[in-house]
Amino acid sequence: MPKLWNETIEAHRREVRDATLDTTAALVAKHGLRSVTMSQIAEKTGIGRATLYKYFSDVEAILVAWHARHVAGHLQYLAEVRDQAGDAGERLEAVLEAYALIAYEHHGTELAALLHRGEHVARAQQHLGDLIRGLLTEAARAGNVRDDVAPDELARYCIHALAAAGSLPSKPAVRRLVTVILAGLSAARAPTSPGAGSKGVVGSTPRRKPRRAR
Repeated sequence: MPKLWNETIEAHRREVRDATLDTTAALVAKHGLRSVTMSQIAEKTGIGRATLYKYFSDVEAILVAWHARHVAGHLQYLAEVRDQAGDAGERLEAVLEAYALIAYEHHGTELAALLHRGEHVARAQQHLGDLIRGLLTEAARAGNVRDDVAPDELARYCIHALAAAGSLPSKPAVRRLVTVILAGLSAARAPTSPGAGSKGVVGSTPRRKPRRAR
């Protein structure tokens, strides 16, 4: 089969798939997750039910594919934010704020609860962790971020802390959250005396055990 013909077929399949994903997401947003059927999706997309079933087994499979595409777009956007920022500290701040705003704008729905169980989410979290860990490593080398804690641990801290953006009331509150997280990451917060980081609170003195009464 000619290469051009193959490319035409593949392009058509991508168009049908993308149209199906977009149509399904729009229907769910309008009618609710449990009200959408495969027949509705086929009709709105402009394809037959038999054709639709060649692509997807059910509505949930379509939504998972839509979410996987959505998440991939977020990761690509974060990479672009990283590449457009300035030095190591600025790149870290830009990516943390961008991720926090994503969490703020996409939270708390029935659809989100369903889709965040997929395997693609675990893979996306791994990519996100790698991205933030790399930024933290660069920032630590530049003296912007504390180096008394492993970048992997700091990356986990960032991801979990930034998830709180989903419950905040406004974008200014999201940016304040990012400021607090950056303050905790700052090299100025690292303990300066040997072993200080193992005492729980920087600068605190260990309590002495009370003597036993004789």
